[in-house]
Amino acid sequence: MEVKINREIRDYQENIFFGMNLRQLIFSIIAVGVAVGIYFGLREPLGSETVSWLCILGAFPFAALGFIKYNGMNAEQFVIAYIKSEFLTPRTLTFQSENLYHALMQAKANEKPDRKRQKNNMDKTEENENA
Repeated sequence: MEVKINREIRDYQENIFFGMNLRQLIFSIIAVGVAVGIYFGLREPLGSETVSWLCILGAFPFAALGFIKYNGMNAEQFVIAYIKSEFLTPRTLTFQSENLYHALMQAKANEKPDRKRQKNNMDKTEENENA
């Protein structure tokens, strides 16, 4: 007798009915309800073929909410993350590098020399001229 054990304990889902967990079961019932409602509501005015396509289109979003999982997120979590990333956060990312060497050289060039250094440099220059 084999017992199936998930590699990752967080991936465990309790199966309730036909191998579906509670979330999938609820959204499947809602999808079937929407499809039946569309069928009986629009069968007379539109005809059987058109209504069958409308049933599929009407039931699909609810079935997707129950079954789609992307990167560990449910469908509504994925939609919220997509809206945040595409519409609520800024699109252009600007990168400005910081050149530490250039900044140090600019600081060195802009600093005023010490008076002692100037005096020492002048003395050395005079010695070189005299020699």
